[in-house]
Amino acid sequence: MTPNRRQTTAVALGLFWPVAGILVFSGLVLSGNHGHAHQRYWPRAEILSAIRFVESSNHPSPPDGDQGRAIGPFQIHPAYWMDALAAQPEIGGDYQDCRTLDYARRIVAAYMQRYAPTAWRKGDAEVIARVHNGGPNGAELPGTLGYWELVRRRLTR
Repeated sequence: MTPNRRQTTAVALGLFWPVAGILVFSGLVLSGNHGHAHQRYWPRAEILSAIRFVESSNHPSPPDGDQGRAIGPFQIHPAYWMDALAAQPEIGGDYQDCRTLDYARRIVAAYMQRYAPTAWRKGDAEVIARVHNGGPNGAELPGTLGYWELVRRRLTR
């Protein structure tokens, strides 16, 4: 008995889907993509943790960066600090307080609430990372894509 077209198609599909599943699963394993590569929104604490790691490797007392122009766990520049305080003067303190983790987190939060409020509210990790790195328009600057990639890798660990 010779198989008809319907039987041939059924056999081909029966063989195709298990093989396709193996190929897709293998691609995920080999690429390291375990479902987070295209994730856009994250809890803010996780975003800040990833940025902190990229900026200072979570060092408890990081050295000044950017030829001495940035300080603390988030490597905050004076202009960033001033912008954050302009938005939320009740934070108070002085620039050297950016060396402490709690204060620096509040400065980053104030800066994001000023320049990327929707991203901050939603936890849009890419926009937050790129604005942190490139300033108020950082999310549109091609030069911040590499920084975002570093933060994204840390988030997907």
